[in-house]
Amino acid sequence: MQKIEHIGIAVKSLEKSNELFTSLFGKPPYKSESVENEGVTTSFFKSGPNKIELLEATKPDSPIAKFIEKKGEGIHHIAFAVDDIMAEIKRLKAAGFIVLNETPKKGADNKLVVFLHPKSTNGVLIELCQDIDKLSPTSSV
Repeated sequence: MQKIEHIGIAVKSLEKSNELFTSLFGKPPYKSESVENEGVTTSFFKSGPNKIELLEATKPDSPIAKFIEKKGEGIHHIAFAVDDIMAEIKRLKAAGFIVLNETPKKGADNKLVVFLHPKSTNGVLIELCQDIDKLSPTSSV
């Protein structure tokens, strides 16, 4: 793993949360987008080299809606950048981690993503991210 790619925060209202984080960081989000397959709309903020992703559910049965219903607003996941997502899946499975989606899927911010189950990571949902632009031509993703 290279670095923390971003911290994802589940929010009830992206509009209100964008205002709050714009005030906090002194600048608006640099990017917003919808990720239909996950049922979310996201906003990204930068603080120095770090990124914060705000996630608002667009469907009542989305993972974010279920998270907020169960735990309320707050930190949803920590994402780590990886060079080779398929190699990391293989390595982490061999080490005993539970991979929620063994086939990477398209996420926000031009990334392929995979999640590790919190049961195998001390209660923290971990996301692995690889830039789609950095996939090798021989990748089997």
